[in-house]
Amino acid sequence: MLYLVHQFLGETASRMPDRTALIAGEARRSFAGLDRESDAVACALQQAGVRRGDRVAVMLENSIEYVASLFAVLKAGGVFVPVNPSTKADKLAWLLSDSGATLLVAPTALARQVLPALEETSATPLWVGAPLPEGAAGPATDGLFYADLLAAPHRAPADPGLIDQDLAAIMYTSGTTGRPKGVMLTHASYVATTRSIAGYLGNRPDDVVMCLLPLTFGYGLSQVLTGALVGFTVVLERSFAFPKETLARMVKHRITGLPGVPTVFSTLLGLEALKTADLSSLRYLTNAAAPLPIAHIDRLRALFPDAAFHSMYGMTECCTRIATLDPARLGEKTGSVGRAIPNCAAYVAGEDGSPLPPGTVGELVVRGANVMRGYWNRPEETAKRLRRGPQGETLLFTGDLFTMDADGDLHFVSRKDDVFKCRGEKVSPKEIETVLYELDAVAEACVVGVPDPADGLAVKAFIVARDDRALSETMVRQHCRGRLESHLVPKFIEFCDALPKTDSGKIRRAALAEPV
Repeated sequence: MLYLVHQFLGETASRMPDRTALIAGEARRSFAGLDRESDAVACALQQAGVRRGDRVAVMLENSIEYVASLFAVLKAGGVFVPVNPSTKADKLAWLLSDSGATLLVAPTALARQVLPALEETSATPLWVGAPLPEGAAGPATDGLFYADLLAAPHRAPADPGLIDQDLAAIMYTSGTTGRPKGVMLTHASYVATTRSIAGYLGNRPDDVVMCLLPLTFGYGLSQVLTGALVGFTVVLERSFAFPKETLARMVKHRITGLPGVPTVFSTLLGLEALKTADLSSLRYLTNAAAPLPIAHIDRLRALFPDAAFHSMYGMTECCTRIATLDPARLGEKTGSVGRAIPNCAAYVAGEDGSPLPPGTVGELVVRGANVMRGYWNRPEETAKRLRRGPQGETLLFTGDLFTMDADGDLHFVSRKDDVFKCRGEKVSPKEIETVLYELDAVAEACVVGVPDPADGLAVKAFIVARDDRALSETMVRQHCRGRLESHLVPKFIEFCDALPKTDSGKIRRAALAEPV
């Protein structure tokens, strides 16, 4: 039977129309209301020319409009392309051009950074929010307006003729070259992975899951998809900038599920208010994106003895999920991410791709319904990651180093390349270094990830300044904030007289990353 991602919402809306699907601040949507809203947007997208396989970019903060737009793109037959709202104009123009997006859903509040990008592409805007700022001009200002679409009489969008092998999303993720790579994920991949996640978490219709994670991030997006599949309520937070207020909303909404990353859990554990907060409704916590320190896991288990803790591992190239540890085995396997999720297999391999014996460090290789189709417009990069297995199956070489113990449980060792994760998002050092070199006062620069209790791995920049130029941490950070997303701005900056180099003159990045 054909099954597509947006059918999660349609079937749940038919089964339990009045159940609350989303809470965002004071706003709420039932499943039926969300289904109707996404129908209206889907019809408008089709009327604007969106057809099967067309890419539609969505550049919104966590909101009801974001979720409705996601399902609308899929209903219209399009391919969903999430874009971080903090993306600057030049990078946005590149993303729209690389993906070939025909339409961009964006907030009017970001018009100043969106309009310059639209001028360089052929994408049509669908504006969300208040009227455009006074003085905004140009062809892009004549695009669609979200509020106007909802006033039209309800009708279902036309059948775009999708099958489950069609692309559902292109998720851009940073790579070793510094340029983002578009991960191609099909409807079949999302359906299989979402069902697996909901199954091992034991999700129920009466769950209330707090989503602090950005929906532009696959881990955050999976909360919305599992909610639509199972029929539970997702509480959307725009950010975790005010943890005390967020904690109060956790208590208010009687949350049962809390997905997080090390930064979130580290911040929560530092809140005095957490000790007295009534979170007795909490059934489970999940951690992914980066390993959580064992000490933090132990503290969370002590604070929430009745809640199951799921240590998980995944990557965008596998619909965000590869392995999970059974909470019942957490005490004996605290440092492990467990075993492959249902309908997925993973093993540790040598350079030739053959399985290695237990305890040996090697690259993690994955096969399963969750594996990506490849990188958008990057056949060479795809060939490096995807290879044919002995039975003709597709194998994903993750680029991450693991060991597997005698029980078959996976243990993360390190990244195979220089890319690391900060606050749950991948960081490409080259992207940051390119921005640092825009400062005339910078002679040399090298960026590495250093252990940090809050960020997991924090961004540290080593800089050699030109002798005749003044340079300060304040100047560097101010420059980076204007050119980079917040998680890419260096948390630590160290000025050096020189950087360690190889005989051939290359900077020895590994030497800088070693702890003193």
